[in-house]
Amino acid sequence: MTVKVVAPLLAAIALVITTITVLSPPGPGRAGGAPDQTRPVPYPLPVKRFVPVRADRPPAGGGRRGDVVALRQLVIATGEDDFGLATWRSVLDTVGTPYDVLRAGAEPLTPDRLVRPDGTGRYNAVLLTNGALLHAKPDGSYASAFDQGQWNVLWDYERAYGVRQVSLNTSPGTEPEDLCLRAGGEGEVGGTGVEMALSPDGSAVFDHLRPDARIPLTRSYVNWARLAPGCAAQPLLTVGDAVVGVRSRSADGRERLALTFSTGPEDVATLLLGPGLVRWATRGVLLGEQRHWFTVDVDDWFNSTARKRVDGVTDMYRLSGDDAKATNAQQRDLRTRYPVAADFTLTLPYNGSRFRSDDTLSTVSQELVREFRWVNHTATHPQMNHTPYDVNRNEIAENLAIAAEAGLPVPAEVLKTPEYSGLGVYTPDPNSTDTPTDFGLNGSNQAMLDAAHDLGVKYVQGNMSFAGHRPKCVNCGVYHPLRPEVLVVPDWPTNIAFEATTPEEQTALYNEQYGRNGKAADHLDHDLTYEQATDAEAEVAVRHLMRGSVYAHTLHQGNLREYAPGRSLTFDWVTATVAKYAALYRVPLLCPDWLTLARYVEARTAHFAELASGQDAVWDRGTGAITYVPGTGGTLFLTGVQQRPATEADRSSADESDTYGADTVARVGLAKGQAVVLKASPRP
Repeated sequence: MTVKVVAPLLAAIALVITTITVLSPPGPGRAGGAPDQTRPVPYPLPVKRFVPVRADRPPAGGGRRGDVVALRQLVIATGEDDFGLATWRSVLDTVGTPYDVLRAGAEPLTPDRLVRPDGTGRYNAVLLTNGALLHAKPDGSYASAFDQGQWNVLWDYERAYGVRQVSLNTSPGTEPEDLCLRAGGEGEVGGTGVEMALSPDGSAVFDHLRPDARIPLTRSYVNWARLAPGCAAQPLLTVGDAVVGVRSRSADGRERLALTFSTGPEDVATLLLGPGLVRWATRGVLLGEQRHWFTVDVDDWFNSTARKRVDGVTDMYRLSGDDAKATNAQQRDLRTRYPVAADFTLTLPYNGSRFRSDDTLSTVSQELVREFRWVNHTATHPQMNHTPYDVNRNEIAENLAIAAEAGLPVPAEVLKTPEYSGLGVYTPDPNSTDTPTDFGLNGSNQAMLDAAHDLGVKYVQGNMSFAGHRPKCVNCGVYHPLRPEVLVVPDWPTNIAFEATTPEEQTALYNEQYGRNGKAADHLDHDLTYEQATDAEAEVAVRHLMRGSVYAHTLHQGNLREYAPGRSLTFDWVTATVAKYAALYRVPLLCPDWLTLARYVEARTAHFAELASGQDAVWDRGTGAITYVPGTGGTLFLTGVQQRPATEADRSSADESDTYGADTVARVGLAKGQAVVLKASPRP
């Protein structure tokens, strides 16, 4: 069995055809023994389809003043305690785009803060935490942190450089400028909330969302506004007859977008609207990217796991061949019912020691081999916290050898250790049932890491529940301090209990943790039904999807038992999660295999390392050229660049791109100091 530490109840790609070398088994039809040969097994990855358009570097100083801006955002807040600052930081950090923060009132806004000596605009978007930058004075009244002179400096820059402005938490009125909003009442919205609707203009701005999406707004202070008659403005978001989001143009031609409600970094409204606000503000041309992903691991395939019945009796459960067939049918049904999940494919971390030619699960798995994806989970599923080098090496290599004989395409670069063992989280007493201690990655099993590295493992799966496994940037990994050649890529555990095979078992185990007498610190004051528990877990997962988290979600083989025709715990949860997503988004869920996922995480890690060098991409809107001189080299993601079909000559290049919704997302290979020039593809 695989016991996972689970997240709290309410917690929140070079794409080439590659050949994986794996070890051949010692003999047909059985596991065991030390493999001593190698043979190639093709591991199919998507073919690179598009690459970004590169161009020659334009002559220095050739751009017209006002056309040339850096792809960097300016966030203006009233101080570190400004809750709108946390909101903007969350959105921008998730996208992975560079930004500066100006604390109005504590530091002056001057023209040289906005324009470089060579005339390049330092920012291509202005993001305000509230429309008037109001802050509390000692006497309890509120006033703008900018005086009129500083507002004029900002507006002059926006006008001269064609820079758009977005403001959160904006009050109707004409101060400091008229955004075409007039007061229609105000007040707090509690936990029950209200639903915002998109106007046709709003659907064009937030085009990743369904036009009929209903956007929940809870625990917010809202100004219920109306549009001033005869004003150059379009409503974007409404609640009944009230306008809560507006796009307007000033008399001097500046473009503004304003929301009339407060929203925090974890609010669903922020998760749904934040990326669209940034895309609109930057005209869709920016460093970074955000897409939506859903990869699901079902651990311990071929193995048995403990099953805890409702009466408390514990025994073992192992899937049958019929369960495997039902799993494939449920997967196909999901794709048909929800086109946004058309590529959804389960990943099966497998333990091959129980693969047998006379076993129905084994033979059906061979029949369905291309219907699923496969990851090395070791041959016999041992705890690897203190195992010696030879044991580790044999467990990893033997599992690959079994896969080679069975015809399972397995990426040798990826390893998922049993219970994330060997990665610094364990109980000092192996017989203890206490919650494991997180000793950090420095507490890992060096012998396991050495064996994995020597067998070609580049990516080891970690767990977001453990502090040592959590990266410092969004969708990044952690290079292991004891083996820097190995990247730890975390996943999301779920509260679908590994011991559960039926709704009754899942409900009992869930309430044991989170019901009225639950063991968890955040337990409820009542028990939940199976449907309620599944919905709660789907809500946790869909927030990960909204945020654009690429990390896989993990369940266990017993959760795939077909407890009723066409039903399993796994697909009850998967379907509930996808249904929530599909009600809100029209862009698809990406479902990469684990090697593609890990390479993406590796590239995101390099992207943030490059951002830390402080370099700016500069966009000349007159010529359409985006020029970037790398500070470190590696990889950079950009949104809003032109692309072309890939050719055979592009196969060895690190460059790639693809279309996601209306956006083009490019990943560009960098060499330190060597300028990269791309062609922009801005949005309206």
